[in-house]
Amino acid sequence: MKTILTNKHVSIETRKRAIQCYIEPVLMYGCEAWTISKQYQDKVEATETWYLRRMLWIPWTAKKTNERVLNEANKRSLVRTIRKRQATFLGHVMRREKLEHLVTTGKLEGKRSRGRQREKITDGLATWLGSGRVTETLTELSEGHHFLNIHEPVEQKCVCTRMK
Repeated sequence: MKTILTNKHVSIETRKRAIQCYIEPVLMYGCEAWTISKQYQDKVEATETWYLRRMLWIPWTAKKTNERVLNEANKRSLVRTIRKRQATFLGHVMRREKLEHLVTTGKLEGKRSRGRQREKITDGLATWLGSGRVTETLTELSEGHHFLNIHEPVEQKCVCTRMK
């Protein structure tokens, strides 16, 4: 893979397609069910920009931000793609009245274990969207069989709209 990504005789578009076809699916395998903490998000972003820096021949000593590297490669952030997939998956789960719906909304009978509780998928999306009531919002949207249209977060906020 290194020979393809760093070969200057191969066009940048071809190298970007190689990353998109061979590396990103491995990095994002099962991402719909992940709970992404800040540390994990930083690791995913670091891995993504590491590949892009190799592809664009940007040395690690160059003082370029990750956002600038993404702009030079003309790519979206991998974390944004993961969040969008999570929201789509959550929309599918919320439409069904099965075990997955009960687990996601936290409506299972019984007690939760002692100690610090693990972060839920809905908690991560609530943080990303800047809303505290994601479960209710997703339930309302999914009952009407509308799909989520999630835009890029602006100042840690995101807009959910109904699409027809």
